[in-house]
Amino acid sequence: MTYIASETRYDSMVYNRTGRSGLFLPAISLGLWHNFGGVDAFENGRAMLHRAFDLGITHFDLANNYGPPPGSAEEMFGKILQTDFKPYRDELIISTKAGYHMWDGPYGEWGSKKYLIASLDQSLKRMGLDYVDIFYSHRPDPDTPLEETMAALDLVVRQGKALYVGISSYSAEQTKEAIRILTDLGTPLLIHQPSYSMLNRWIEEDGLQDVLEKEQVGSIAFCPLQQGLLTNKYMKGIPPQSRAAKETGALGANQVTEDVIRKVQSLHEVAACRGQTLAQMALAWVLRNGKVTSALIGASKVSQIEDNVRAVANLKFSKDELEEIESILAEET
Repeated sequence: MTYIASETRYDSMVYNRTGRSGLFLPAISLGLWHNFGGVDAFENGRAMLHRAFDLGITHFDLANNYGPPPGSAEEMFGKILQTDFKPYRDELIISTKAGYHMWDGPYGEWGSKKYLIASLDQSLKRMGLDYVDIFYSHRPDPDTPLEETMAALDLVVRQGKALYVGISSYSAEQTKEAIRILTDLGTPLLIHQPSYSMLNRWIEEDGLQDVLEKEQVGSIAFCPLQQGLLTNKYMKGIPPQSRAAKETGALGANQVTEDVIRKVQSLHEVAACRGQTLAQMALAWVLRNGKVTSALIGASKVSQIEDNVRAVANLKFSKDELEEIESILAEET
């Protein structure tokens, strides 16, 4: 089910119902994983947040460890909330997560109730909030019983610190069990946040997408542009100052192979025939068939957000287009 908001401000955005809940998310959401930390230009981050909201992006996704340094993205977002967005809090969906390392000692990461509750309290303080709309278990914990992690998610909803709960990067089997536990506790799983793109289709191969569809749980795909690979940036190789050119970048140079570049070039041609940029088509592809609720983008400048949002102008694919894309993606690498 798709809802298009009536206010002028949201004319450019499509909103999708999240699973079987009453919550709608924009088809394009903005993640603050990179470029909103303490080492980044505050005014640039502020400009991106403003422009995103003006374009109908009402969902902003964070985590306790986003920065760098860890926690600084939440602090930056909290400042903008207080100075600029405070009157619009009820128009925003704000999410955060806990699961990765945040502080020293045995209680600073993973999925124990001790860590998850403490982390959310810290996140709320950094952002100046009484509650977040969605709180996630950021990754499955191989040692903590799943019942304990899910009980912590149930508890934060009952405490009023989160309205909904989600999980991220859980396998199909882990997700089925998480759904069962949360349903028994009375706090249904709202959403799963997996990585997913044309070049990373594990949720199809693992069966996770089928589980989410059957159980009517929403999904929001992170890295739908494969860290920039599915844009025009790497059409001719690795440009200077790109993520792949940096030793500490999230995208490794070994991922930008000649075979991948050939696929990207072929996909670019398909996108051009659709009247889209490669990034716009990659986002539309993730959202095809209504199986994914929202595509979670990152950005380093306002123009990238503007380009990405234009993807919602053409979310439909013909049978021939989908077959051509499948043929390109199936080429041996």
